[in-house]
Amino acid sequence: MNRERFLKLYREIIAINSSSSEKPEEDVSNEKVIDLLISWLTPLGFSAAKIPVPGTRNKFNLIAKYGTGSGGLAFSGHTDTVPANTALWSSSPFQTEIRNNRLYGLGVIDMKGFFVFVMETLLSLDLTKLQKPVWVLATADEETTMNGAIHLAKHLGAAPEKPDMIIIGEPTSMVPVVMHKGQLVQVIKCSGIGGHASNPGKGLSAIKILHKCMTELYRLEEQLREYAREELFEVPCPTLNIGEIKGGDAPNKIADHAELVFEARLMPEADSHIIRKLTREALAPVLAAYPGRITLEDAYPPTEAFAGKIPAVLRDLLREVSGKEPVAVNYATEATYFQTVAATAVMGPGSIDMAHQPDEYLDLSEAEHGLETLRSLLLKTVF
Repeated sequence: MNRERFLKLYREIIAINSSSSEKPEEDVSNEKVIDLLISWLTPLGFSAAKIPVPGTRNKFNLIAKYGTGSGGLAFSGHTDTVPANTALWSSSPFQTEIRNNRLYGLGVIDMKGFFVFVMETLLSLDLTKLQKPVWVLATADEETTMNGAIHLAKHLGAAPEKPDMIIIGEPTSMVPVVMHKGQLVQVIKCSGIGGHASNPGKGLSAIKILHKCMTELYRLEEQLREYAREELFEVPCPTLNIGEIKGGDAPNKIADHAELVFEARLMPEADSHIIRKLTREALAPVLAAYPGRITLEDAYPPTEAFAGKIPAVLRDLLREVSGKEPVAVNYATEATYFQTVAATAVMGPGSIDMAHQPDEYLDLSEAEHGLETLRSLLLKTVF
């Protein structure tokens, strides 16, 4: 590793704020990050296509490629981060700082820093000896809608040339992830009849209706413990969590509105269609008791589970280069979408425990292993 160059690349990419958020005031274009990646890659001989992402606030994807034809290996990452609460950081989130051999900064592992690892690996090799193409893919809005990955996967899926294998560099401590759960977020809204709390019989509490819905959801949560189990996961079943509740206006008023937001973690054998069906079946008695007063809808499009259906030879290769057994995880990534394009796995530097945390850091003692793993993967697949 050229440490000086490595840290310089890190400083450049972390200095750019590219946070994505549902709140417009915190949603920042990633264009400067895409332009930086192009400025890094094109001098090496990569072609680069900067692609606007529809339905976003000035966001872009990148497809960069060295070599010609189809096939080869792609490194992929998202260019956005979560917004930073600077008050909780010990140093500026947008300036890298080394303390106790840890490199701090927003996105150092989740996951703009992966592009630094890719660049340092590419710079250590003679790319003129490639036998197959190398691709670098960069996406937008992974932390919110995943629109970048959705559109990039569609673009690559329809293209005449595409990679054989995609490695998404989310922080896994360089452990290959070959399966992960998905997420379905749903909203229940209940409407009641308002009135004065001194005479409850003249109204209908939306909160009471919502409470009955909650009772059924918690019954469903118990049922899911034995549904579509996959023992490769630490939590081997679909899960359900009620994460947000609001309703009513005052303690002396009968609540005429109430709602809750809940999520289900999806499994390869329990996708969003199945979980929606099970949810409606669970709520059926309450829906029948209060016709027209309950709505159930998705908060936003679901992220389906990553099924990890990659050839055994590639799974063996990941085990060989990483020295780690492939695993399944409970969080979701863009692999859901890229698995429709090519054999896909998730493997990158840094610990997932530091993702979305103040004082996010990369342990620099792990950098050499990460770089050597990526280098070995390239040598065994495209050289």
